[in-house]
Amino acid sequence: MHLLFDSTRYVGQTGWGAETTMEDDWDMISFVIRSKYRVAVLERLVEGPATPSRIATDKDIAIAHVSRALSGLRGDGHDMVELLVSEDQKKGRVYGITDTGERVWYRLQTEGMV
Repeated sequence: MHLLFDSTRYVGQTGWGAETTMEDDWDMISFVIRSKYRVAVLERLVEGPATPSRIATDKDIAIAHVSRALSGLRGDGHDMVELLVSEDQKKGRVYGITDTGERVWYRLQTEGMV
């Protein structure tokens, strides 16, 4: 992973698709930090793919909160997490972080927001 800077301004990262600016990510950053559950789920998925029950156990939060956080991080154009198994599979669903999710998590960390 290679970070790209224009003077002191981060403009993107190779390996993460099209060039983006930090300003483009602020809406997603704000969305994540408004919920401690979304923060916890994203943090856990940075470590690697997991089922909702594994995330709940690892982060010591209720499965209902995990499910709601996954839905939010995945839907409404946020696309920070993805389902790694078939949509038809109802048990043992495995989720992973996307390039967008990694980029947002990196920004949260570098800004000291998590």
